[in-house]
Amino acid sequence: MRSFSMPKMAISLLLAILAALVMIGINETGYNQSTEALDDIVEASRTRASLNRLLQHVLDAETGSRGYLLTGDPRYLEPYNAAAAEVARNVDSLRLLYTPTGDEFATLSQLTGNVQRKLAEMDLSVRMRKQGNEEAWKFVLMTDVGKEHMDAIREHAIKLIDASAGRMEVSQVQVLRSLLLARIGIAAVALAGLLAFYLYLRQSTALKLGGEEQQRILQQERDLLERQVRERMATLAELATHLQQVREEERGHLARELHDELGALLTAAKLDVARLKSKLGTQAPEFAQRLQHLTETLNSGIALKRRIIEDLRPSSLSNLGLTASLEILAREFAERSAMDVATNLEAVDLDDSSQLTVYRLVQESLTNVGKYAQAAQVDISVRNASGQVEVEIKDNGLGFNVDDVRTSTHGLAGMKHRVEAAGGRLSVQSEPGQGTRISASLPRSLQISPA
Repeated sequence: MRSFSMPKMAISLLLAILAALVMIGINETGYNQSTEALDDIVEASRTRASLNRLLQHVLDAETGSRGYLLTGDPRYLEPYNAAAAEVARNVDSLRLLYTPTGDEFATLSQLTGNVQRKLAEMDLSVRMRKQGNEEAWKFVLMTDVGKEHMDAIREHAIKLIDASAGRMEVSQVQVLRSLLLARIGIAAVALAGLLAFYLYLRQSTALKLGGEEQQRILQQERDLLERQVRERMATLAELATHLQQVREEERGHLARELHDELGALLTAAKLDVARLKSKLGTQAPEFAQRLQHLTETLNSGIALKRRIIEDLRPSSLSNLGLTASLEILAREFAERSAMDVATNLEAVDLDDSSQLTVYRLVQESLTNVGKYAQAAQVDISVRNASGQVEVEIKDNGLGFNVDDVRTSTHGLAGMKHRVEAAGGRLSVQSEPGQGTRISASLPRSLQISPA
């Protein structure tokens, strides 16, 4: 098989090279012949155009001269003079288009002579009209000399135009012959190309089917990977939400433990100090001073316990509502940081989980402002929108480039996840030196009317 296939491949290659050389030869021959024919057509067209312009300018000159002769209006001399000048230029250009030998050049010489005689006749009439020799120019006008000159001009011009048309027809036939030869060559090569293309298709069909099968397998693998990634992302999101809920539950449990156990201990200690103080009275001023210091220390511990409990699980949120809790949070932050905090809080319809989300969002934002912003003014607003509750925390601090936030900075990521877990959206807008604005929108709770 291999011994037979090699000569076939060599013959096919030889035939392909031969067909390519034949095609190149046909194309080159046709191109050269067509180029020469087209050059002849262009030259003939240029000759016809020059002859037509010559006739037109002679007619324009005659029209201008007759208008001046009949009316005496000098305005007719302008087109006459312009046409006469163009006639001279046309005659010069025509001489360049014809070779000095041949019948056509002789006809051109006769045409040139008639044109010059016609121009001389018109010039004579115009000069006599300018000089006031009425009888002379009228005599020239009434004779048939001008008509004879124009008839001769038209006759010779038409003869030259017909000769140009004949050359154009011959060139067109040559172009058509070249095109026919090119069509035959192209058809033959096209048939050979179709045969080669058929053979190529037979060889490439198997490769195409194999490639499609490979693509299908790759697509299945990509789909599987994307599905696994989506499942992992969903699992991680659920895990993060669960951890967040567990953390809040642990905070609540720890807050209750601190409130019940530590609160009871501190209260009992404070009561014992009060009893000791009442029994000692004023008998031991030094012990009384020590007891007073212990009372103040216990009061500080109770205040610290309250603040820790409020940070872990704000009791005001469940007892007073979101608006009052945010007011308290803003007031305490203003007292600690010496910043001007302005609030614009509307009563909103949110479930307990969403209220805690809003509270934590504002709390985390204020913590970031206190740590990094170096701001003097903070604005907090909570308002109702169409089916949404919009929360905004804005400061006039240093700001930052949002695109340059490190991935290890989990504060913003945690806020975003918390808001999105509640079904909302979070956006952070900031520029260096322009402050920071954190905006969130959460869905309002549906009001279910009692049956």
